[in-house]
Amino acid sequence: MINLKNIQSLTSFKRNTTESVEQLRQTKSPLVLTINGKAELVVIGAEEYEEMIQKVEQAETVSAIQSGIDAFEKGEFKPARAALSKDFEEEKPDGN
Repeated sequence: MINLKNIQSLTSFKRNTTESVEQLRQTKSPLVLTINGKAELVVIGAEEYEEMIQKVEQAETVSAIQSGIDAFEKGEFKPARAALSKDFEEEKPDGN
């Protein structure tokens, strides 16, 4: 959730970079930067960014697993040996 106290203009950020970075470190909340009154950029700390990326990757993995489960329940699957042997044959450039 974006805290309204964590919104400032890009100009203000440039003028007060040290203070803005300290605010990021203390609050661990994103800082929204505006240009001409419109939100244009979001600045976050490196640790918070890494956590966000990990959560996105986990969500993508869970979604892919759920898609596989759904396909299996609908009967949309191949036996593993057939699927793997077909993939293996497609990878060979000369078909051998």
